[in-house]
Amino acid sequence: MKNDRNAVRVSRKKSRRLGAEARQRKAAEGQLKVGEASLTAYDHAKKAGLIGMVKSTVRELSTNREYFEGFGSS
Repeated sequence: MKNDRNAVRVSRKKSRRLGAEARQRKAAEGQLKVGEASLTAYDHAKKAGLIGMVKSTVRELSTNREYFEGFGSS
């Protein structure tokens, strides 16, 4: 995508305000990126909604021998 360049005249006061706003936004975006980078895999999974309880499923899957029938055979 090609960007167009435009020129706009503003007063010095507005120019300073725009510069300050741009610096604040850049700082805020940088802080958000740092925060995202420090999240663990668990935090990312929880944020994505992948962590939680599953309802209406079979109980005791890990200990009920019935569900291991044929497991590991080819």
